[in-house]
Amino acid sequence: MSVRNSVNSRLISGIKTLTFFLLLLFLPHSAVASDPLFEVRIDYGAGGDPNSVFCADLDGDTDLDLAVANEYSDNVSILKNNGDGSFQSAVNYESGSGPVSVFCADLDGDTDLDFAVANFGGNNVSILKNNGDGTFQSAVNYGAGDYPSSVFCADLDGDSDLDLAVANGGSDNVSILKNNGDGTFQSAVNYGAGDGPLSVFCADLDGDTDLDLAVANLGSANVSILKNNGDGTFQSAVNYGAGVWPASVFCADLDGDTDLDLAVANRWTDNVSILKNNGDGTFQSAVDYGAGDYPYSVFCADLDGDTDLDLAVANGGSDSVSILKNNGDGTFQSAVNYGAGDWPASVFCADLDGDTDLDLAVANAYSNNVSILFNRSITTDVPDGEDLYQRPQEYWLSQNYPNPFNSQTVIEYSLPQAGRVKIIIYNILGQRVKVLLDDRELAGYKSVIWDGTNQKGKSVASGIYLYRIEAHDFVECKKMLLLR
Repeated sequence: MSVRNSVNSRLISGIKTLTFFLLLLFLPHSAVASDPLFEVRIDYGAGGDPNSVFCADLDGDTDLDLAVANEYSDNVSILKNNGDGSFQSAVNYESGSGPVSVFCADLDGDTDLDFAVANFGGNNVSILKNNGDGTFQSAVNYGAGDYPSSVFCADLDGDSDLDLAVANGGSDNVSILKNNGDGTFQSAVNYGAGDGPLSVFCADLDGDTDLDLAVANLGSANVSILKNNGDGTFQSAVNYGAGVWPASVFCADLDGDTDLDLAVANRWTDNVSILKNNGDGTFQSAVDYGAGDYPYSVFCADLDGDTDLDLAVANGGSDSVSILKNNGDGTFQSAVNYGAGDWPASVFCADLDGDTDLDLAVANAYSNNVSILFNRSITTDVPDGEDLYQRPQEYWLSQNYPNPFNSQTVIEYSLPQAGRVKIIIYNILGQRVKVLLDDRELAGYKSVIWDGTNQKGKSVASGIYLYRIEAHDFVECKKMLLLR
């Protein structure tokens, strides 16, 4: 395995590899949660040296499939979900040379999900367009920097289509490739990062609604923040210290103050650094939490159903995934480890079996497979003789699920007393998009579905939307991400 045949060989160049992604926050619903418990894993074959896994609805049947980037076999494996969290045999699609990162998104605006692949050996990015049924067209390649190790798809210039951000480990920069609106891309524009950038994540870090860049730099033991000027061009990098050999960065609201913090997986120091946002896109000093051996990838998600975001960490050296539960304030409990395959290099959290809690998909580089670990943690705690839908004790608005979503999403809420309820969708500019509910409701646990249309029934564009509830004197607003 290139760059990773042993601990010593992993030192070669210090820039190889993977990591990844995603999109914003997957927050499942649960009234009360117990301790996390993941079932014994089930493994599914992929290609040679799978480095990255992404979960998304690729065939339009509402369940989540798997896309896996296989470095040694120069392809991406697609494993379709049978609807219950079991998967069909992999179908492979050729990409460029040495694919190490895959990201699924609607790149050509036709509502199905395509994928972008960072090719470490080819110094480019492959785009494979979806035929609409989860099969894919031949790859079209676009040049990036040297040794691209991570790709992220996001609307960086505010024109509603999705652009590419690529971390280039060999040229110490990030390539931005703007979308022409049809899933073809302009030539890369490069912005300097730290030494050996391995992972890039796009998110609004300074609260101005455009998307900035966070980049994990393996060689310089830090994270670069590049703020967006509002048009998809970026300011010079500002660097914040992390652990030794930071290999993966994920942006999420870890302390519940609405701004986005950083979680960074550090390979050499076997830990995860948490850097809290000051509210303006600057960050506090890192606080470190132990993980397993040689952590490659970190993902933030609500794994125990208490609405705050926990950490899942893929540990290449200990063949495990570490789960670190959030105390509710952005501090974390000690890691609990679950076995995976041989040398797990990437972890993704998503509801794979349709039971609303979040499971784990893990790409195992040495065993050429993907491990699925089902979450059994979320159980409703109802006193004997009482029903789940007894009168709630307080007003509550859930995070929508799924999130991000493509076709429709569920918003749940609770009412301790009867009264008039309004739930309204707004765009990021604060303009009203649709009134989902404006009526008198009885007390109880409720839900409403948004199908991504406006008041006239027309589909709206991909982007960040807000949903707001008004009930009696209770008012709350949350964000969600629509990806066409």
